[in-house]
Amino acid sequence: MSIRETLKSVGPAIIVAAVVLGPGSILTSSKVGAQFGWLGVPMLAVAVVLMIGMVALSARLGVVYRHSLCDELTRRLSRSIAIAVATVLFLIVALFQSSNNIAVVGGLEPLFDSADSPLGESWFRILIVILVNALVILSLYAMRSLYGLIEKAMKILMGLMIMVFLINLVTVMVAEPVERVVESGQPADWLPLIGMVGTTFSVAGAFFQAYLVREKGWGLRDLRKGMIDSVVGISVLGGVTAVILITSIMVFYRTPEAAQLKSVGDVASQLEPLFGSTAKYIFATGILAGAFSSFLVNAIIGGTVMADGLGKGSKIGDRWSRHGTAAALIVGMLIAILAGAKQGNTVGLITVAQALTVLGIPALALALLFLAVQKDLSGERRTPPALLAIAGLGTLVAFFFAALTAIKLWGKLFGS
Repeated sequence: MSIRETLKSVGPAIIVAAVVLGPGSILTSSKVGAQFGWLGVPMLAVAVVLMIGMVALSARLGVVYRHSLCDELTRRLSRSIAIAVATVLFLIVALFQSSNNIAVVGGLEPLFDSADSPLGESWFRILIVILVNALVILSLYAMRSLYGLIEKAMKILMGLMIMVFLINLVTVMVAEPVERVVESGQPADWLPLIGMVGTTFSVAGAFFQAYLVREKGWGLRDLRKGMIDSVVGISVLGGVTAVILITSIMVFYRTPEAAQLKSVGDVASQLEPLFGSTAKYIFATGILAGAFSSFLVNAIIGGTVMADGLGKGSKIGDRWSRHGTAAALIVGMLIAILAGAKQGNTVGLITVAQALTVLGIPALALALLFLAVQKDLSGERRTPPALLAIAGLGTLVAFFFAALTAIKLWGKLFGS
């Protein structure tokens, strides 16, 4: 297969990558780089490998089965199981969506950083969130063919993010080295690291890959395309995340500024004295691109799978899928208004929201694994043992991080 044909094969996984690489992933990776340094790199690599395995497995299930994933769960288990899985995914999407809303406001902070900025007013921040969601919902119902438009838009936004964050990294690399300080020895807050793994190894995004390949019209003859798409798309995700992580390590690790990253504006503004005001605006552009790349499609994931779980259709353009998408947008908006519309620690809020999504991924991983080992999958439809092994390992990792997240959040919320 030529390079040109390979690029034509890439599509569904780029959509998944663009959704996963939202503002939560960008900010959490920045926090990990500032706090953990180079330890974040091998953790990211593991998460990327596991994500490739899960996305490839989901893509395969999308073409080897006659029906959608939730429909297959209904036929093989029960409707209640399908609804439960869809509800878990919907809640994960709502948490991701809340961080998207917070980041839209936060991404504007570096552009309105004067003392009398209206962003300092709660009502103005709430107004921005409501207006953005209203425009997105109107666009959702106005668009006819959703998949084609989404794939093209995600490729453009991914290209923009690659360019923006590479420019930032190059700027950092050619600048004078940052002065480091000795570590304070304070115990590290592991939630950012868990959040980075959770956003990169996004089983919710992987789960939706099965729906995207069906939207693209792929069948059994396209199994190889599905694998290429998964490897290329998620490798791009890993590469961009690594660029953000390394930039943060080079700028913030073991510096006094690392502890001051409490908002999107902080992350961007800390770049200004070192690399000029341009770096601040470039980073803000990347944050906003990340927010808009995942804003609508993230909600579509929750809305479409919820509709499928209820037996109301599995196409992203179906009426009930659009209604579910609108519901996901509204729920995410309400969470953001309640938790982060007022000025405060937006990085902290986004980090906690990203970490919370880890709690639901074991159920989604188990659902994929269950469908992958069914006895009626034979011949070319049978799941390769290597793919099963990676998916099995990913499921174990999902359970481990879910348990760790629950313990950390309990301690954070109740002070134990």
